[in-house]
Amino acid sequence: MRRTITIAALMLTAALVCCCKDGIKPVKGTMDGPIVIPPAPAKVHEAMPLAYMERYENIFSDNENGVSVWSLVNCNPEVSSEGYGIHVVKDKVVSYFPDIYHGNNPHASYDPATGDLWLACGVMEGTGVEVEKPYLIRFKEDNSAFIAREIDPFTLQELLIERLGCKTCGKRITLYDNGRKIAVAKNTVTGMGGFDSDNPLWVGEQIRFKSEGDGLHVIFTPGIKYTTGLVLTYDDMPDLCAKITLEDDENITLGDISVCGEPNPGEPR
Repeated sequence: MRRTITIAALMLTAALVCCCKDGIKPVKGTMDGPIVIPPAPAKVHEAMPLAYMERYENIFSDNENGVSVWSLVNCNPEVSSEGYGIHVVKDKVVSYFPDIYHGNNPHASYDPATGDLWLACGVMEGTGVEVEKPYLIRFKEDNSAFIAREIDPFTLQELLIERLGCKTCGKRITLYDNGRKIAVAKNTVTGMGGFDSDNPLWVGEQIRFKSEGDGLHVIFTPGIKYTTGLVLTYDDMPDLCAKITLEDDENITLGDISVCGEPNPGEPR
């Protein structure tokens, strides 16, 4: 009996070692193509120049530099804006952006050194889904605002797919950035049959943005696909970050990917 148990244990150990020697698997994307945002309804365009009267919610204010951002909530009492409409104010000059879809929780930041205003708007929101689209807003000499750049989240997803990979072994999943190990997560989900053998890791359902002193950063959370179940799970996965660099040819590049809050490779710990 003891010999049988020993042989079984050796076979299990050998299987795990073989599993852990598997190569890095690619990551899949949940979005099939660019985000398409229809034009705002006519009622939003009509409401934009009207007096505030609780139509707007203030989402950002920098009183020292005279910059504020407002999202349209109601076109009129009991008439929803359906998530459309942004006001940008610089030194009392108001600029209207009716066709920006801001979603439920837009946020913004302003860098007085560069004059850059970053606005991040929720374009896909729901259970387990949080996808933002960032807009770079700049100001003319008369303080009127204009959209200098916008980044489609699908573009970020495709860049991440090129970089990310994973290995699974037992209950562990290891994440890689161009072959460099960046994180190890342990699965605590039960009753789902274990990691999907072909495509265990996906990105695209959770992509957010933040602007810091050194520019714009993408924050994303990969989702795990199991052999059973129709939805991705995120409970055990870390938030990952990468700096975004805007290129002159309208392209973007990503810096090293790291766990949010941890130093990037090469930085002192």
